[in-house]
Amino acid sequence: MITDLDIADLKKVTELILQQHGYDFRDYALSSFKRRVLRILELGGLTIDSLLKKIADQPGYINEFLDELTVNVTEMFRDPGFWRLLREEIIPGILLNNKQFKIWHAGCSSGEEVISMNIMLKEMGLQDNVSIIATDIDTAILDKARAATYGIKNMEVNEKNYIRFQGKHSLKNYYREENGKAVFNSELLRNVSFRKHDLVVGEAFNKFDLILCRNVMIYFNQTLQNQVLKKFHGSLFKYGYLAIGTKESLIWCEYVNRFIVVNQEEKVYKKIKD
Repeated sequence: MITDLDIADLKKVTELILQQHGYDFRDYALSSFKRRVLRILELGGLTIDSLLKKIADQPGYINEFLDELTVNVTEMFRDPGFWRLLREEIIPGILLNNKQFKIWHAGCSSGEEVISMNIMLKEMGLQDNVSIIATDIDTAILDKARAATYGIKNMEVNEKNYIRFQGKHSLKNYYREENGKAVFNSELLRNVSFRKHDLVVGEAFNKFDLILCRNVMIYFNQTLQNQVLKKFHGSLFKYGYLAIGTKESLIWCEYVNRFIVVNQEEKVYKKIKD
């Protein structure tokens, strides 16, 4: 079993993927990228040379590679204090100026955050006031998000988060059990458009009142964080909100002075300068 990779090996992987498939992982945080590639090698019983051969010779393999590379561990109503802040301050702040508004879930993974958002909006009587775009680089994980179907064993932690969020009902009001799965009501996604989008090389494609990109930029180096924050800045209306993960920071980013901190603990910012 391979226990380490040198920078030259990782560079071969990133350059081949960029050349063959157009995905740019050169500015991902080195330690995270190395850890994920080592896991891919272990799961596939691969050497670095056989991995490179699969990437070069099997066009469909890139989807399997992306599925393992991207971190898809998430929960509904993760960090309940953040969701209470959205309900009690951020959404009401947006509504002062706009009765109809737009949200972008960037790096939406398997969709738990999107479901959480629409449960909250439904309970606020606002679901039809909001159009949501949810994006991810991984087409397989987007298919899971569209299906809104999760292992029933995951619902215990999701329900605990929802209770701490102080929702109006129980999560069981929003899904049915089928074959050991929790299948969420399809109407919870009626205002959502799922799209494949690469935060690294993809263009800013709309203007939003709220962007959520939580626990994604932690896997980027400082250069890439700068690029992505610039993209988010260009994708927000003036006085729009940006939410990142609680362990993430904008402090080193060049565009940070174009935002003010709305809530330091929950890492919510407001765009104040174009």
